[in-house]
Amino acid sequence: MGIVNLSADSFSGDGLSDCGAALAHAEALLAAGADIIDVGAESARTNRGPISAAEEADRLCAFIGLWRGAGHKAMLSLNTWRPEVAAQALAEGGDLLNDIGGLPDERNAQICAAHGAALLVMHSVGVPKVPHTHVGYGDVLGAVEAFFEEKLFLCEKAGLARECILLDPGIDFAKQRADNLRIYANLDRLHRFGRPLLLPVSRKTVIGEVLGLENAAERDAGTVACVVQGMLRGAQVFRVHNVRAAVAAVQTVGAVLEC
Repeated sequence: MGIVNLSADSFSGDGLSDCGAALAHAEALLAAGADIIDVGAESARTNRGPISAAEEADRLCAFIGLWRGAGHKAMLSLNTWRPEVAAQALAEGGDLLNDIGGLPDERNAQICAAHGAALLVMHSVGVPKVPHTHVGYGDVLGAVEAFFEEKLFLCEKAGLARECILLDPGIDFAKQRADNLRIYANLDRLHRFGRPLLLPVSRKTVIGEVLGLENAAERDAGTVACVVQGMLRGAQVFRVHNVRAAVAAVQTVGAVLEC
């Protein structure tokens, strides 16, 4: 999953405010080996205020129009947590809703069911765009497992089949360094749900903390290490900025595992 940030305010410094430039970047990610393009119009950074729902929807829909016009067949993921934005954007196109909001109610699941889209459920605590550095866990894996149990039930109650759901443990969202590392080390516990696992590993704060790198753009080597660890623990999808490096890692590890 290649990342397209349709916002000049990206934490990793790769944001693009022009839809044409964003489409060109998406096409470069596809050429580098991406299977899915994940486009978001609002930065998830908690030290920045939110943009309006109308502005977010306008940006996403403009990109979707260019994407459809270019005739791309790759899966398109729409990165938003607001139901009103999700409904408007999915009506224009898109295969997957990447919801970083922790699915507090059934609305996004209902919207996905109505539009025939898949839903990525990410573990988090509280409202997006607000720091949650105070959150602590006695057992972070147990908390994530209980969360997914609840959200899978909510999705099915809303009419979204389990087969349409992906799970994301939410690296760096309402978690501290030790929590994130524990999730990487014990990712195989989450296979009990029988759903694909997506790891948003790219250039994360936890990598910067481990390597002492404040500049997110310098964390690609650590990102590759997390991709390898995730692959060895059975994750199926990796959300990355540097697609070429991640694809090379996946192909190499895959060749070793097939021996």
